[in-house]
Amino acid sequence: MHETIVRRTLGRDEWRRKYAVRLRIFDGAVIIWAVAGAFGVRFGFADIGEGQIRDVDYLLLSVLLASAWWIMLGVWGSRESKVLGSGAEEYKRIVAASVWLFGFTAVVSYALRIDTARGFVGLAFPAGVFGLVVARWLVRQHLSLERKHGRSASRVLIIGGPHSAAHLVHSLRSAPSAGYLPVAAHLPGGIQSGYLHGTDVPITGVEPDFESIFSVILDNHVDAVAISAGVNLHPHDLRRLGWELAARDIGMILAPALTDVAGPRIHTQPVAGLPLIHVSTPKLTGGKKVAKRAFDIATAGTLVLLLSPVFLLLAILVWLTSQGPVFYRQERIGLRGTTFGMLKFRSMKVNADSELRALLQAQGSSGSPLFKIDNDPRITGIGRVLRKYSLDELPQLLNVLGGSMSLVGPRPQREGEVALYDDDAQRRLYVSPGMSGLWQVSGRSNLSWEESIRLDLYYVENWSFTGDLVILMKTFRAVFASTGAV
Repeated sequence: MHETIVRRTLGRDEWRRKYAVRLRIFDGAVIIWAVAGAFGVRFGFADIGEGQIRDVDYLLLSVLLASAWWIMLGVWGSRESKVLGSGAEEYKRIVAASVWLFGFTAVVSYALRIDTARGFVGLAFPAGVFGLVVARWLVRQHLSLERKHGRSASRVLIIGGPHSAAHLVHSLRSAPSAGYLPVAAHLPGGIQSGYLHGTDVPITGVEPDFESIFSVILDNHVDAVAISAGVNLHPHDLRRLGWELAARDIGMILAPALTDVAGPRIHTQPVAGLPLIHVSTPKLTGGKKVAKRAFDIATAGTLVLLLSPVFLLLAILVWLTSQGPVFYRQERIGLRGTTFGMLKFRSMKVNADSELRALLQAQGSSGSPLFKIDNDPRITGIGRVLRKYSLDELPQLLNVLGGSMSLVGPRPQREGEVALYDDDAQRRLYVSPGMSGLWQVSGRSNLSWEESIRLDLYYVENWSFTGDLVILMKTFRAVFASTGAV
């Protein structure tokens, strides 16, 4: 049995070894480019033969720096398979390793009174970090593509209760770039056979003993075991299972019954041998609120000035192609349920609102909190173009300047839509509405109401300034690709 496990472990580690080699090559190439480039810019390659570099042998320093940098990336775990493909941990380790290396270099230079050229270090460090992040991003795109086709991923056995196991399967499959591929489910004390509810993942048994679990691991070439909530195992047996998995180099993942919680909100505190998980609640108050508002004013003001010729051109096109006013003002519900007038370039014919109810009833969606008409006949010709590229929403920059909206936040809805909110959806109103938001960059109008509200609530409960910047960058990509536009 031991030989079988070793043989299959070597097989499943093939993609890890392949990517580790690929990363070593990419890292080496980028580091050599950055260090050599900094050397050439600062000193000029001709200076080597002319003996013009007297204080320090920078050629030797460059070789040592490049070698140490390459080694540090490995020591800091930036090439570990568990950080590849998803999340920011891989990039954080790259930056941390680089900062520590150059910080150590600066300290040694100061302590030994070595006159190290600041220009050389000042060029190599940012160029190298930027190049490494870009190279890793390119490798990640290829890895994500492979994982979407079920390759280069960890095969996962899920152990837990029926409902929590099914939820974990759906969650892992919704993020294939993370590299976890559910292949089987073991439900101690649950259903004997069949498939998990709503999935095609087979149930392999209900026995809690180790022999049954490891038999499933062998049969399914499992790389990791995920323990979900509701598992019917004694804590002592769970600990023994962890020991056995570690001895066989099989990963163990604990998946608590927490959903839609961002990493920065989770803090682990060991108490009496128990890893207690603390979940903090982010609050958009004080300095964070001031910083977000200042960013909104600065960015919106700059965009209004830069896009003023576009505003004028679009206003003329709307005025020439259809009768009615250029701008359209609609009452929307904002922060804490307050009402404000949201501005848009008019993309529909005049009095379009009066036809909304009849159209909703005709398509059978009048009871949904998302008032969306398929193939809306009220949209004008120029309006379809404006909506496709979200140009009709540019006047909302004025709402941002006025304070009724933010650049990023849940999309403001009509009073009739808000009236259909349940208690969960009411939490959307805890922050200012935005021109763009998490659900807009995750599928825009192609998402269902349930998916949209889940993403909005995730934003409200996990707000961060960095998250806003990421959403804004994704917004430009989504707009230019016109994905999901209406």
